[in-house]
Amino acid sequence: MPDFVLHQQLAQDCFNVGSFALTELLMMNDSQYPWFILVPRRHNIREIYQLGQADRQALQSESCLLAEALASIYRPDKLNIAAIGNLVPQLHLHHVVRYQTDKAWPAPVWGKFASLPYAGDQAEQRITQLRSALQMYLIN
Repeated sequence: MPDFVLHQQLAQDCFNVGSFALTELLMMNDSQYPWFILVPRRHNIREIYQLGQADRQALQSESCLLAEALASIYRPDKLNIAAIGNLVPQLHLHHVVRYQTDKAWPAPVWGKFASLPYAGDQAEQRITQLRSALQMYLIN
């Protein structure tokens, strides 16, 4: 999509994991939670309802593929999926793996604690594991 540009805040805060047909898959640089984000490659879209019907269906499908992979890898107590966008207006869909033992439980993770960036090769290990689980669906 030639007009698509990833919002600067997402580019700054995340690692690129790969691409689905519609979305870019990112990982938040916060080691406290397995936290992934889908961003539709569409220009000037803030809300899901602004997507065309086919794109809405693709977003839902890609979100479910990601959710299934995360559930399989991490066995969470809960998987939080949300499109908040109060600080970053570009449409993006958070997928946060939650455990009753995580430091923010049961509150939402957004703004609860400062991010704790990944150290060493932790991020690459997590990304490699997810890419392996999604390899048949990622286009790069």
